[in-house]
Parts: sequence; structure tokens; C-alpha cells
Amino acid sequence: MLYLVRHGRTAHNASRKLLGRLDVPLDDLGVRQAEALGRVGVLHKASRVVTSPLARARDTAAALGPPVTVDARWAEIDYGVHDGADIETVPDLWREWTADLGYAPEGGESLLAVGERVREACRDLWPEAAETDVVVVTHVSPLKAAIAWALGVGDEVCWRMFVDVASVSCIGAGRGSPTLRSFNETQHRPSA
Repeated sequence: MLYLVRHGRTAHNASRKLLGRLDVPLDDLGVRQAEALGRVGVLHKASRVVTSPLARARDTAAALGPPVTVDARWAEIDYGVHDGADIETVPDLWREWTADLGYAPEGGESLLAVGERVREACRDLWPEAAETDVVVVTHVSPLKAAIAWALGVGDEVCWRMFVDVASVSCIGAGRGSPTLRSFNETQHRPSA
């Protein structure tokens, strides 16, 4: 099984700011959420954890227990000049991406580029995940791209998904190909 975990909450998440490559820590609730993820049996018993290099993901991964490997392909999308902006102040960004998945903001990255690097990472992990449990701790955009990969659909489906902080999704092997087993599970997670 391939378990996809979104990192715990940060102050930027709580204040609805775009959080791409800014390297910010978990807030107090995010630390508690990471600790709760560490008590989820299937995550704690996995053979290993792969994580984004960003601190919020690394700190969440460290709380899970198994050995951790860093893979930059699981880093969040690069929002470029918009990184750290209030979500409500960048409506043009959403319009551009909705109209053209190949759009990249100044100094940033396109959703297609995220999809390509994540599909490559998924293909590399799949032989191992088809045999044993592997956890990936990542961010909202790469997680959505991995779900699109499992479903065999294009990156445009990402606009139809909501992935919460400290959530767990699962991709399993079904008749030789990946299948979505669960999505955006949060019952384990403290919310306050």
C-alpha cells in the first residue's frame, strides 16, 4: 500500500496563505496532528516513510516512526512571486491555472510540472508499495497529483479534490495497477 499523508497544520495554513516552497514549521496544532498520525497503526508499522524536503513535511514524517527518506519530487508546488500571499488576494492565479494547467506564475511552477514529477515519483515507488506499506508525507498539490496518477486521469481533476491537513489517503494494488482505497481520512486528527 502507498499511504499519502498531508503534513500537519502551519500558521500559514491557519491564516489561509499560499504555502508553496516557504519553509515554515508546524504550529502547535500541527505538532499535535503529527503526533496523532504517529499513532495510526498502519502508518507507524510501514516499512519506510518518504517525505518532501520542507520542514513541515519532515517534522510530520519524523513523528510516524519508520525510517525517513527525503525526495524533492514530493515538495509543494512553487507559487513563485505569490508564495506567502493571502489566498483571497490572488484570484487571477486560480483563473490562470483553471484555464491552462501549463501556466506557471512568475518564478513558479505549473500544475503540469507538479503532475509530471509526482507521477515519476509514484512509478518509482510503486514496485515497493505493491509489496509492502510505504508512507509519503507531502503537500496538497503533490498529493492530488498522486491521486490523479492512481485514478489514471489528468491533472485537471485536482480542482475537484479537497485535501485537508494531517489527512491520510491510500493507494493499493488492484489487478496489477494502482487503485484508490481511501481519500482524505481525518478521523484520527485533533482539530483544536
